[in-house]
Amino acid sequence: MVQAIESIDRSKDRPRDPRNQEVVHPAANNPQIGNLETPINASPLVKALINNLPAYRQGLSPFRRGLEVGLAHGYWLIGPFFEFNPLRDTEVGGTVALLATIGMVVISTLAISLYASSNPPHPVATITTPNPPNDFNHPEGWNEYAGGFFLGGVGGALFAFGIVSNIDVFKNILNLLGQ
Repeated sequence: MVQAIESIDRSKDRPRDPRNQEVVHPAANNPQIGNLETPINASPLVKALINNLPAYRQGLSPFRRGLEVGLAHGYWLIGPFFEFNPLRDTEVGGTVALLATIGMVVISTLAISLYASSNPPHPVATITTPNPPNDFNHPEGWNEYAGGFFLGGVGGALFAFGIVSNIDVFKNILNLLGQ
């Protein structure tokens, strides 16, 4: 035990020892920026993942960004409403879940529109997203995004509703294919 502690103490004098290398650095070696470069946010895998999300992918219009985000949200939002609504065991349970999901998409769209009218700040370049989209520098970009979000959210909810309400049909098809 004493020998291990002595070897750690001796390693403090060697800058090339991996135990003495810092893994968190200020962004661009400037501590005044207020951002840190860590093994997570600066890794190529995380950068590739984040920069391929619709919010940061280059070459998309604000409407298309909103459409993709809305499709995903409409698709996954119906699940909790379908499983946990008070009418889930009745024949209108699925319809109630669909209407609740569309209501949530409408509320979210209104929130995006309100944010657009508040003159939000421009996107800031960070270590993970060095090239943020320029589409959101004005309220019109945010309003286009909100329109795409609404259409995508309703479309995603309708698609998920079609799948969930016909799950027995899909099970029967799979059973027929398995025989």
